[in-house]
Amino acid sequence: MQASDLTDHISRRFNEDIEELRNSVLAMGGLVESQLTLAISALVRGDSELGLQVAKDDYKVNDLEVSIDEECSRILATRAPAAGDLRLIVAIIKTITDLERIGDEAEKIGFLASKLAAMDRPSDSYRELKTLGNHVSHMLRDAMNAFARLDVDDAFEVVREDEDVDAEYNAIQRQCITFMMEDPRSIKRVMNVTWAARSLERIGDHAKNICEYVIYMVQGRDVRHTGISNASELESE
Repeated sequence: MQASDLTDHISRRFNEDIEELRNSVLAMGGLVESQLTLAISALVRGDSELGLQVAKDDYKVNDLEVSIDEECSRILATRAPAAGDLRLIVAIIKTITDLERIGDEAEKIGFLASKLAAMDRPSDSYRELKTLGNHVSHMLRDAMNAFARLDVDDAFEVVREDEDVDAEYNAIQRQCITFMMEDPRSIKRVMNVTWAARSLERIGDHAKNICEYVIYMVQGRDVRHTGISNASELESE
C-alpha cells in the first residue's frame, strides 16, 4: 500500500469513527427522550407501574454513556484529533454527560409518579406539570435535532427557551406553596409535585447545555454563562 493510499484509508476510517460516534449520541438521545416521555405520562396518568419501569430502565442510559465515553477516549488516544474534530469529541463527551443526567431526572420523576399514584389526585390531573413536561420534552427534541444537523440557529432558540421553562417552574413553585399554606394535609403530596417540577426544570437546563455545546462545535465559541442578550449578539455576528 502506497503512503497516499494509507493516508486516505486512515482518514476514511477516522471519518467513519466520528460518524459512528454521532449516531451513538443520537441513539442515546432517542432513548432519553423516550424515558422522559414515559415518565411524564406516568406522572399525569397516575401510573405507578409505568413510573417504576422508567426508573428501572435507567441502566440502559448509563450503559450507553459508558460505551460512548470509552469510544471517545479511544479516538483521543489513537487519532490525536485537532481543531474541529477535537471540539466535536469534547462536545460529545459533555453532551452524553448531560443526557445521562436527564436520564437520572427521568428516573426520579418515575419514582415520584409511583408515589403520587398512591395519593389523592387533583381534579386537573397535574395540568401544570404536564405543560412543563411537554415544554422540556420539546426542548430536548429540538436540542438533539440541532446536534444532528449542527444547526446553530436552532441551538440558540433552545437556549432562549430555557427562560420560559424557568418561569413555568417558578409559577408551579408559588402555586405549591399556596396549596401547602391553605391545606397542611397536602404537604406530602405537594412536596412530591415540587420535586417533580424541579426535575423537569433541570432537564430544561441540560437541554440548554447540549445546545451550547452545538454552538461550540460549530463556531468554536463558548457561550455558557454569557446571558441571553450576549448570546444573541454572538449569534448575529
